[in-house]
Amino acid sequence: MPRVVVIGDIGGHLDQLNWALRSVGAHGDPLTLPDGVVVVQVGDLVDRGPDSIGVLYLVDQILDRQPQQWVQLAGNHEAQYLPGQSMFWPEPLDADGVTTLSRWWDKGQMNVATAVATDGGDEYLLTHAGLTVGAWQSIGEPMTASTAVWRLNDHPPVIWRGPETPEQVGAGPLWAEAGTELHESWMDYYSRGGMVPYGQIHGHSSIVDYKSQTWHVPGRIRQRAAVDWDTRHFRVRVGGRVFIGVDPKHGRHGAPEWKPLILHNAAILTAPAATARDAPR
Repeated sequence: MPRVVVIGDIGGHLDQLNWALRSVGAHGDPLTLPDGVVVVQVGDLVDRGPDSIGVLYLVDQILDRQPQQWVQLAGNHEAQYLPGQSMFWPEPLDADGVTTLSRWWDKGQMNVATAVATDGGDEYLLTHAGLTVGAWQSIGEPMTASTAVWRLNDHPPVIWRGPETPEQVGAGPLWAEAGTELHESWMDYYSRGGMVPYGQIHGHSSIVDYKSQTWHVPGRIRQRAAVDWDTRHFRVRVGGRVFIGVDPKHGRHGAPEWKPLILHNAAILTAPAATARDAPR
């Protein structure tokens, strides 16, 4: 049975990544993914935890040996190490770590987005932080997840931070807050008669604090949300689509309990060939 396994932010916790992979059948040394499993890691592999270099080394091995079974997305913590970007984390990676990330980016082994189709007919766009309405509009309002993938990966806006730079049209896809920027933008758009074209799966931020089991968002998002406190996933329904958050919030010490998101009978969508019609407007 084919499975797409979505792993949220790892944040330098090699033990958590090892556990997550072994929980879906990875085995051996070096670690090998089982047949029929494709992993999508939604970015923020590094920083905060004790072994960012070990995390990069493990992923690099899998990308080298099983490239068709690992999809690596960039998070804001990876993007800060790419050429032309500004460092914000006070404990930067060493030169080898930066070289690894740059090589992935240059070779197309790390991208901004991917997309998944489920056997139920649903499409999901996967990015690190989610595609807000403003960011979606700036790439031409793609109406399929696969077209959005092509536009984001072919013309990557490495970090959109919205509030900090007035010229930006909106936060995301590498740096947007789940409730106030991602879900609110789509709820507003839908309330004005807009159509939500596809669901999304993202990391980066959460609408809840898992430790205290408290909410970070206003009532209208809570009314549309469901939280699995054990897996550390949440779902928000907007306009008939589902937005799924998978950041387990490992912080400095790692989450005590969490699980990857497993999509059974699902497949990675191939981005369409570029055409003049598809070019961002």
